[in-house]
Amino acid sequence: MIIKPMVRSSICINSHPAGCARETDNQIAYVKAQKEKRGTKSVREGGKGPKTVLVLGCSTGYGLASRISAAFAYGADTIGVSFEKEPTETKGGTPGWYNNMAFDRAAKKDGLISVTINADAYADETRAHVIDEVKKLGRRFDLIIYSLASPVRTDPDTKVLYKSVLKPQKKTYSGKSIDIMTETLKESSAEPATEEEIASTVKVMGGEDWRRWIKQLTEAGVLTDGCRTVAYSYIGPEQTHQIYRDGTIGMAKKDLEQTARDLDGQMKASVGGAAYVSVNKGLVTRSSAVIPVISLYLSILFKVMKEKGTHEGCIEQMERLFAERLYTGAGNSAGTVPTDSEHRIRIDDLEMDPEVQKICTERMEKITQENLAAYCDLDGYRHDFLATNGFDVEGVDYDKDVERMDVID
Repeated sequence: MIIKPMVRSSICINSHPAGCARETDNQIAYVKAQKEKRGTKSVREGGKGPKTVLVLGCSTGYGLASRISAAFAYGADTIGVSFEKEPTETKGGTPGWYNNMAFDRAAKKDGLISVTINADAYADETRAHVIDEVKKLGRRFDLIIYSLASPVRTDPDTKVLYKSVLKPQKKTYSGKSIDIMTETLKESSAEPATEEEIASTVKVMGGEDWRRWIKQLTEAGVLTDGCRTVAYSYIGPEQTHQIYRDGTIGMAKKDLEQTARDLDGQMKASVGGAAYVSVNKGLVTRSSAVIPVISLYLSILFKVMKEKGTHEGCIEQMERLFAERLYTGAGNSAGTVPTDSEHRIRIDDLEMDPEVQKICTERMEKITQENLAAYCDLDGYRHDFLATNGFDVEGVDYDKDVERMDVID
């Protein structure tokens, strides 16, 4: 069959196996090139970076990029957890399924241990599975990446299902957005969340589950002395705060950040370790395209940062997080981590550069349908949007017949 992108309401609902695999391989190639450029030593080369890493939410975006950075820059063996739709011979799976296949293939080729678990990362059964797997390896984790994003979570204790929503608080939010496939500017709005919706979103996307992971891993004795854990957050500019930072997802992220501060003290006491939240750059995800104003802001941001030569994608962000924040000591060991006054790592520094934000604000205030192409990186945003699902990836023949949907080559 010939597979073309199927876009409905600014969401791509299918994926291309070969495209997903090629995009994953491209990220691996970037990290390997950076490894040589920086002179990073892997574990087998005598480096002192991470050796055994757990990545929760390992299949796409920042989670996948983190797993790639740990494995292919530092030679870490990894266990990854994500919940993916498995393909059949004739029906496609989620992009993350193919990304995981490509990662496992590349890790095996390089002699790295890669255990990928397709399961609900919020479930205690999955935590027990992970603990069993790392014990089988005779290892303990020295780094845990928490990069989960989900619309739902079942509380393991009460069995209540909670749903997350992306809404503002207190009043309706309206703003301009871009339909990236038609390149048209449109007004979109979101109704305010109820108190129940806010609380439910915090239950799904806040720090409660992260705490549970660290608690059970600590009690199981599978954390090394000095183990670190990092979760991911976003702040963004003031123009987006009403819908994001001050909305339901923002409330969850603030809870996540408080959790990092709490866990930091706990891990120092238990294993001499540390916990951080890394505030990352805004990027195209499967959900950002449908958030009012976010698609417009990101397309303007991309153009401004590309003009300045500072634009980064997921893999550039995570490679820099590892190399310039987490592992800055002698022999690429865990160095002193720079944080802001709220104990947050700021890898969004290039996005939040005052000059970048000044230009973005000016362009957002002036934006019209007539100057959309001049002010926005429409091609770059559309590429990132499609590449997330394996489309528009250089080197892939999209007119070639795909004989099976359950393989990547």
